[in-house]
Amino acid sequence: MDKRRKLTTEQTLELIFTDESTNIIVIDSSSEESDLCLSEETEIESDDDEHSDEDEDESFLMAPPPQPGPSKPPSIPLTPGLRKTASNRGEDRWRNRDEEDTPPHPPPFHPTRTPGPVLDPSRDWTVLQLFELFFSNNVVNTIVKNTNLNAARRLHAGSKYKWKTMTVQDFYSFLSIIIYTGLVACYERSDYWRRAFPYSFPFPGNTMTRARFEAILWSLHLSDPNEDEQNESRRNTSAFDRLFKIKPLYVDMVTACQAFFHPFQNVSIEERTVSSKARISLKQSHKPTKLGYKLYVLVDSASGYTWNFSVYSGRKTGLPSGHRLSYSSVMDLMSFSQLGRGYTLYLDNFFTSPALFTELSKEHIGCCGKIMKHLKGFPKTTENDLPKNAQRGDVRWMRKNNLLFVKWMDQREVVTCSSVHTVYSGHSVPRRTKVQGQWTTTHIPAPDPVLDYNKHMGGADPSDALVGYYSVLHKTMKWYKTFFYHFLNIAIVNSHIIYKQLVEMNGGEVKQLTQKQFREELCKSLQGFGNEQQTAESPSPSSTCMPLYYGDNGTKARRYCKNCADAGIMRVKTPIYCRKCQVSLCLTTKRNCFQQWHDFHF
Repeated sequence: MDKRRKLTTEQTLELIFTDESTNIIVIDSSSEESDLCLSEETEIESDDDEHSDEDEDESFLMAPPPQPGPSKPPSIPLTPGLRKTASNRGEDRWRNRDEEDTPPHPPPFHPTRTPGPVLDPSRDWTVLQLFELFFSNNVVNTIVKNTNLNAARRLHAGSKYKWKTMTVQDFYSFLSIIIYTGLVACYERSDYWRRAFPYSFPFPGNTMTRARFEAILWSLHLSDPNEDEQNESRRNTSAFDRLFKIKPLYVDMVTACQAFFHPFQNVSIEERTVSSKARISLKQSHKPTKLGYKLYVLVDSASGYTWNFSVYSGRKTGLPSGHRLSYSSVMDLMSFSQLGRGYTLYLDNFFTSPALFTELSKEHIGCCGKIMKHLKGFPKTTENDLPKNAQRGDVRWMRKNNLLFVKWMDQREVVTCSSVHTVYSGHSVPRRTKVQGQWTTTHIPAPDPVLDYNKHMGGADPSDALVGYYSVLHKTMKWYKTFFYHFLNIAIVNSHIIYKQLVEMNGGEVKQLTQKQFREELCKSLQGFGNEQQTAESPSPSSTCMPLYYGDNGTKARRYCKNCADAGIMRVKTPIYCRKCQVSLCLTTKRNCFQQWHDFHF
């Protein structure tokens, strides 16, 4: 009698992997069940002469009889479905921290230039010279020309304010006051020119009058006003350029950032929001800044240097099929021909995607970043997944198409993706925990991608913080002026980073200036540059303070007393001035403003 034991697919696979000595027979069944397997205990009757009708409908594959000696696993022909299931068993699941990982092979680091400042370190660079690397003579002359054109256009349109043609020296004096306002904060801009307590700031008043400063600020323009009108006529067409008004400074700034510094091996890309209340559709809502303009910034992780950036100008058309805006933003910022090979790029979850990491690997760029679990290409299996009540330090990981996906439980679940890391190398991080009412420090294991992400992605946040320190950003309703202030911040921060790198390259013999001290020196240098022409044209004052008369007898010319005006007493005229300070001051038997003013300032 034909005794057969029918097994399901799951039972068959369990039999294969648990009992290697069992000989089995695979039957190609026509039923809805998966292929049936027979153990070696099954007796099969076969006769060459006589076949039943049932035997003719089934084809049997019998294993060869066992040979004497130790039994060996049989060679079992499997159907394609069974072969796929067996080969992938144990691979399509989340693994634990203790399971061994295969180390990847990151691309070797071959930059196109030596990382660091692309300048002669033996040269004695001044603070002003480093700043002029980013605000070059070409940029300054363009801004001066377009500001004069804009002032003439406004006057012709009926605006009433006193205007004198602005020179390069005037613009440098204007910049020095702008930077000064980032160091000394006042509630209103007019307070910088007040002499009464508690203000009494001599720097702005000695550099430029308030009326002159306000006139330059009102007329400040980066692009040619005539070309602005031509671009405006193309609005609602594909030829319209939404960033046209900032292009003269924007393009030169990006070029300068890439020309005078080369990033080290680890770089990062971040979103940066510049706060603004201007009424324009370029604004985006973002945390922690409520409203502002969005920039995508490529930063050197080691120094915080802004190497490349782009301004978000609205939804783009013609993006690569199936890719998001974040994909094209990263590919645009990564200038492969200028950077070189072997860089490691760190990204936050806005940019990270398996498709992007795969494409960057083809360009010999390693990647690491936090990732969102709903993206295409992220493993969807839940076998051995990280439980919801996992303990701090629990890890699950999986390798898929040369990408490492890691889930790590800290205070909440952290999910990362990397193409250059192994899972775990024995490192840990300290965490404060409360045990029996007492706070203690415990160390929990941490995967390598998370540690390196926190270390190198931190270059983006410090860069944003450096730009925010002593920021020159002012409230304005003109959107292009907001970008002017931000580009000025980038220029100062980058020039300070280059300064620190040059000091280190020279052995660190000179004490480094902090960013605050660097800005203070830049203020004085810009003021001195702005006053060079005025000093050359006016007669050289004497080295001592001495009262003199305007004219011959003290009656031909009279000026408003500076000390009286600072005290709030307006329209008090005097024929006397100080020959060194060139300041009009009262000197009578009842009022000695000459002495009061000099005692206060010297």
